[in-house]
Amino acid sequence: MNHGISILFRAIPLAMAAFCFAYGAYVFSAGDDPSRLTAGPVVFFLGAICLALYCTATTIIRQIIGSYTKTAKYLFPIIAYAAALLTFVCGTIMIRSYMPGSYVTGHVVCGLGLIAACVATAVTASTRFSLIPANSADETFSVNRDGFSAGRVALLISLVAIFALAAWIWCILLLIRGASTPHLVAGSVMFGIACVCTSLIALVSSIARQVRGCYTMAERRRWTGLVIGMGVAAFVMGVVLLFLYRGHPVDFVAFVLFGLALICWSISSKVILLAKVWHAEYRLANRIPIIPVLTALICLFMAAFLFEGALFDAKYFVPARVLTGFGAICFTLFSIVSILESGTGKR
Repeated sequence: MNHGISILFRAIPLAMAAFCFAYGAYVFSAGDDPSRLTAGPVVFFLGAICLALYCTATTIIRQIIGSYTKTAKYLFPIIAYAAALLTFVCGTIMIRSYMPGSYVTGHVVCGLGLIAACVATAVTASTRFSLIPANSADETFSVNRDGFSAGRVALLISLVAIFALAAWIWCILLLIRGASTPHLVAGSVMFGIACVCTSLIALVSSIARQVRGCYTMAERRRWTGLVIGMGVAAFVMGVVLLFLYRGHPVDFVAFVLFGLALICWSISSKVILLAKVWHAEYRLANRIPIIPVLTALICLFMAAFLFEGALFDAKYFVPARVLTGFGAICFTLFSIVSILESGTGKR
């Protein structure tokens, strides 16, 4: 990877974060109806996830081009965790506010904070990414002493697992504590968020264990199956809601879940790439970045149809805007998987 391409791949996450921040703020400030007060903050805080992904991209790229410093090793994880914490705190404040639709908005923003925290853990796991190619080329499958210790690997995986578990518990509590529309909407979206967090367990585990050199050939299917399965779960949940509540004001949640499923499948591209190139030469590795490009396009195509639908039915206003933000995240993941392909390639 040359310096010019490295700048491009770092610019993409920053550009997508800037888009989410700007577009979310614009939607929020353009009116005072509940739909805008919901869509605006959600899209805005999707930018925090893009910012955390930028930290991931920079952490890996700097190691590839040889400009990684000790300051950067600690700075980028701190930035990512700070973005996650700020998002979560803002979400809790929204839940307690009297803004229209704040109950759903606050819970969703808290969920986005959990996703950002999982991504921040991936940033931390990537601080020794440069060891992965050497470990992959080691035919003895021995543990690299320069990699993470067994305790640190367990800590990284446990952290992201705790965030995912928190999302699942949150989802269950929302769905069983009330039968009102806000509980159903917030709980259903939190279900998709929990699927994304669980998918990130596979990513963090793959990176951390490959850095240590203890990643086994049997794990390749396990982690890949987990992340693809989470995408299927979110998609199926969306289909169920679409048919159960067809024609009702809450059926729009199905499209949000479809978008979260697409994010899971975008994450799968990174997990699949790491699995395919581990102790193997995968000739189609440079085709894997097509996956997040396709998911980004699908998000944008769905958003385009929902923008038209919102002209006739206001319930499609929120998912149209949110899917646009999801498309930005998927395109950011294209940048990340392209960086991984460059860093793990054996060319």
